[in-house]
Amino acid sequence: MDKQIKVKNIPSEVKVHKPASQQYDRFNPRNRIYVRAVTGLHQMLRQRLGFIAMLSFMLLPWLNFNEQQAILFDIFNQQFTIFGLTLWPQDLTILAWLFIIGAFALFLVTTFYGRVWCGYMCPQTVWTFIFIWFEERIEGSANQRKKLDQRKMDFDKFWRKSLKHTSWVLFSLFTSLTFAGYFTPIRDLMVDFFTFEASAYAVGSVLFFTFCTYGNAGWMREIMCLHMCPYSRFQSAMFDKDTFTVAYDAARGENRGPRGRKQDPKALGLGDCIDCSLCVQVCPTGIDIRNGLQYECINCGACIDACDGVMEKMKYDKGLISYTTERNLESAKKTHVLRPKLIGYSVVLLVMCGILAADIMTRMPMDLDIIRDRNQLFRINNEGLVENTYTLKVLNKSQQVQRYQISVEGLDQFEVLGKTEFDVNSGESYSVPLSIVVDPYDLKRPVTEFNFVLQPVTDPSTQLAQPSNFFKGR
Repeated sequence: MDKQIKVKNIPSEVKVHKPASQQYDRFNPRNRIYVRAVTGLHQMLRQRLGFIAMLSFMLLPWLNFNEQQAILFDIFNQQFTIFGLTLWPQDLTILAWLFIIGAFALFLVTTFYGRVWCGYMCPQTVWTFIFIWFEERIEGSANQRKKLDQRKMDFDKFWRKSLKHTSWVLFSLFTSLTFAGYFTPIRDLMVDFFTFEASAYAVGSVLFFTFCTYGNAGWMREIMCLHMCPYSRFQSAMFDKDTFTVAYDAARGENRGPRGRKQDPKALGLGDCIDCSLCVQVCPTGIDIRNGLQYECINCGACIDACDGVMEKMKYDKGLISYTTERNLESAKKTHVLRPKLIGYSVVLLVMCGILAADIMTRMPMDLDIIRDRNQLFRINNEGLVENTYTLKVLNKSQQVQRYQISVEGLDQFEVLGKTEFDVNSGESYSVPLSIVVDPYDLKRPVTEFNFVLQPVTDPSTQLAQPSNFFKGR
């Protein structure tokens, strides 16, 4: 038989405050949150999504495509390679569109389902939970970790703390090496780093990102979300009454208070919330979701799983804390899923994806830059013909060696002096000095416009024409 508990009927508008010594000031960065482990649907989903994100991050630099590293952002050589697509400074519009599309996709998801990106896929969240996993395996549960920190230093505490921080540092180092592998060939980096042959720049970068990962995921954690993340500050601009967020149903839960499993809460004047505070203990940012929507909430759903577990044990309906909307909580009306803001974000996102696709499809796998001889616009050679000198810079944007051919359109009775057919290696630029000679009697104007045409020998249908001028003089 359950123990009878006498509970006063506390009005919903009256708040019960804990003693100052038991309160947690989440705005004080020196206070530490001991996140309690919880299981449930949302945590299983978060763990699997985090595993996929982590696995993708770790494996992508090791993939090869066309005998080259599939993803490599080579800043020194100013070329970004993404599965056979090489982007140069001239192609920065494609990168810009990618970033803009990513931002609008985040806006769309936030408008529909709140800060789920922060709770499920944000690197800060993923790495923080990985570091907490190390803590749980080495130091124990949340209560055990708290007692361990309060205990004076002894051998047991020393080896546990040493092992924990060593695992954090090693994982941070592995993370940093992987991250650096996106910007320099990862296979060479791994060999050079551990054989002490890496450059000072590479070693400095790896150590810097190791320190940042160790500090952010090991020590700062929720401080990043509470005080440093800009997204948490402007996310409310995308929220409306139909945005799904993690919320507590106060109408059902209040008045809150403890009771036995077989006691009737209505007879005691209580709601379904038993005031166990598990929703606070499992929250990675240390907030109480029962206080309403707060910018610190990252929508990870940990409090939902904790509360559903309690409701199941109490034989109450689940969903006291759930993903719901403000409109649903206030008036129990049906949420408006299709609404102007959501449709607007979707339309803009589709348009930008279309522009990006068109930009990639119309992108030329080569580039041609024409540089004139600025010291002498033209000269008259020994035969009395007009000669203009040019330097053509040909950039091969493809992943294979290409043989190119240069031709001229727009001039009559001309002669080209110089190499008009040549090979260019993948990702390299090749300079071609050329001179064009024309009989002055065939030139009707002092300045004649014409085009240099660049085309691969193996694919004459692909052509790139660049305009230039031929000077006759007076």
